[in-house]
Amino acid sequence: MNRFLYSLLLYLVLPFVPVKLLWRSIKQPAYLTHWGERIGFYNTLANKPVIWLHCVSVGETRAAEPLIIALQTQYPAHQILLSHGTPTGRDASESLFGDKVLRVYLPYDLPFAVNSFLKHFKPAIGLIMETELWFNLIAACKQNEIPLLLLNARLSEKSAKGYAKLGKLVTEGLQNLSAIAAQTTDDFARLQALGALNISIAGNLKFDVKPPADALDKGLQLRKLLDSERTIFLAASTREGEEELILEAVCELDLLIVIVPRHPQRFDEVAAIFQKHNMRFQRKSLLKDTALQPNIDAVLGDTMGELFTYYAACDFTLVGGSLLPYGGQNLIEAAAMGKPILIGEHTYNFAEASNNAVATGAAIRTKDYLELREKIQYLLENKVKRQEMSEAALRFCEASTGAATRMMNLIVQYLH
Repeated sequence: MNRFLYSLLLYLVLPFVPVKLLWRSIKQPAYLTHWGERIGFYNTLANKPVIWLHCVSVGETRAAEPLIIALQTQYPAHQILLSHGTPTGRDASESLFGDKVLRVYLPYDLPFAVNSFLKHFKPAIGLIMETELWFNLIAACKQNEIPLLLLNARLSEKSAKGYAKLGKLVTEGLQNLSAIAAQTTDDFARLQALGALNISIAGNLKFDVKPPADALDKGLQLRKLLDSERTIFLAASTREGEEELILEAVCELDLLIVIVPRHPQRFDEVAAIFQKHNMRFQRKSLLKDTALQPNIDAVLGDTMGELFTYYAACDFTLVGGSLLPYGGQNLIEAAAMGKPILIGEHTYNFAEASNNAVATGAAIRTKDYLELREKIQYLLENKVKRQEMSEAALRFCEASTGAATRMMNLIVQYLH
C-alpha cells in the first residue's frame, strides 16, 4: 500500500465518522464534544513555543507523566501541548496536569486535518507515545521540518505482522521519524525488521511513574472502609469476559473481591455480572465515608483515576487483560505499590516486563481460571509468600527506572 491509497481509504470512511462518535457517545457522552478538533479546527491558542506530545488514551498519558515533568523543568519557556484520541485520555491529562498543559484531540490522519493541526500550533518538536503510527501526520512533519520522535515504542509480534502487510507505507513512515526510543530489545528488532532507522533502547517510561504521594494514605482509608480484617483480592483493569472467569475462581473462598474494570463504560455491565452470580456487592462510588455494608461479597471499583489507591488497599492482585487474549494491562503500577501480582498467559503488550516480573518473583503466571483459583488460594493462605513477592516487586521496579532520563537525552538532540 502507498500513502495515496491509504489517504483515499480514510476519505471514504470519513462520512461514517459522526456515526461512530454518536455510537460511542451512548456509553461515553464526552464523545459528543470537540468534534471540530478531530478534523483540524482549533480554538486553543499557545503563547509560547510548543512541545507537542501525543498520548492517545489513559495509559499513555499516565506513562508520559515523568517525561512531561522533566520537559517542563528543562524547557520552562515552552508550552506543553498534549493531544489525545479518547475522552478518558483527555480526562487523565486534566487530572494529572490541570492548566499546566494545553490539551486537544489529535485530528484524524487526513492530509488537510493534520496540516491544519501543524499550521495552528507550529510545534518545535513532536513526541508520539508507544505505537501510534499516523502516516500522513508523519509525512507532514517531515515536510514541515518538525522533528518527530516515537518514544516508549512497543510493537508486539502480532502488531508487527499486521504492519508488515502494509509494506512500503510502514517502512516510509518509520524512516521519516527523526528517532525511535524502543522499550525492549524485542521491540527494537521488530521495528528494525519493518525498516525503521535511528532506533535506540530506552526502557519503559511506566517504571518511572511514581505513585501519588497520598496513594498509601488513601489506600489505608479505603481498606478501613472495606474491612481491614478481611483478605482483599483486587482484580484490576479487567476486560470483557474476564470477570466471569474471576468470579468462578474465587467462588466460596474466604476473601473480599474488588473488581475494577479497565473501561468506565463497562461499570454497569460488571454490576449485572455480580447480580447474575447472586453476589452481594457495593459500588465504590457509593461508599464515600461510610463503611462497607455487612455481608458484602464484592466491591465494584467504579471510579476513575484511583488505581494506585485500590492497589494500596489490597493484599494481592490480578492484573487484567491477561486471562483472555487482550495482551495484558500494565502490571508496573501494582509492582510499584509492592503488591504480589497474578497474571494470565496473554501479556504480549507487556511481554518483557511480565516475564521479568515472573523471573524476579514479583508475579505468578496462571494459564486458566482453574489454576487461577489454586494460585489465589495459595496466596490467601500464605502470608510469608505474599511478603516475599511484595519485596520482590519493589526491587523489580527500582531496577528498571531511568527511561525518562534516556529519552530526555534523545530529545535535547532535536529541540534547540
